[in-house]
Amino acid sequence: MKKQSILLGICALGLLFSCATNPITGKKTLNFVSNSELFPSSFQQYGTFLKENKVISGTADANRVEKVGAKIKLAAEKYVAYVGQPEYLKDYRWEYKLVESKDANAWCMPGGKIVVYSGLLPITKDEAGLATVIGHEVSHAIANHGAQRMSATQLQGLGAVGVAVATGGKSQETQQTWQQIYGVGSQVGVMLPYSRNHETEADKIGLTLMAIAGYNPDEAITFWMRMSANSQGQAPPPFLSSHPSDANRIAELKKLIPEAKATAAKFGMIYK
Repeated sequence: MKKQSILLGICALGLLFSCATNPITGKKTLNFVSNSELFPSSFQQYGTFLKENKVISGTADANRVEKVGAKIKLAAEKYVAYVGQPEYLKDYRWEYKLVESKDANAWCMPGGKIVVYSGLLPITKDEAGLATVIGHEVSHAIANHGAQRMSATQLQGLGAVGVAVATGGKSQETQQTWQQIYGVGSQVGVMLPYSRNHETEADKIGLTLMAIAGYNPDEAITFWMRMSANSQGQAPPPFLSSHPSDANRIAELKKLIPEAKATAAKFGMIYK
């Protein structure tokens, strides 16, 4: 058996970087899943999650999440029109919910379904901190990162099938060894860097959204410094993480802020 056959699965993952152009980011991305397929499932899962968890409503914190979410949503609509896609968000169904949890986390499902955990509020502290978080999460949604990750996972699975076929005539031990090599190689060498790229992309768009919404993007640095202080000692090595390290993220944000301010200035939002 040729080594090239064993590596067919890994080679297949190269397709991640040679697919259709994303209309929002302008980058070539992998996407096998349409919004019409993805959104109904996303909305259903979001509804189920809300039924199974404690949603906080009517409080000052919950109202703040709603307020900031609505401003970021409006900024997103302005932004997609600015990049020449005025109808891009027509199928999104925006919701912003504060959910009781000790986790310092937030997320946005495909189609604009946002959750902020109450455990994150001591770190966000104010509207600008919330805008940093919600802007980042909304950016994942409008950049279609969920569909891209799903597509990448499907392709990774096809690669594993390729390895299985290529090693089918070998011993069980040899098959398992090559599956492990493929699993680790594809995860560390492709999937995790792919996820980190999504995070950086969402940071970039998120800075622009918060700036258009009226929040100084410099405040994103303050938030991530607080986030870093809160999570010290908990992060895995950067190459084994799906997210950039806090230090790398902050350094990259500092580079991206001038562009975010320049874009926001076109909408009348001026920051020094």
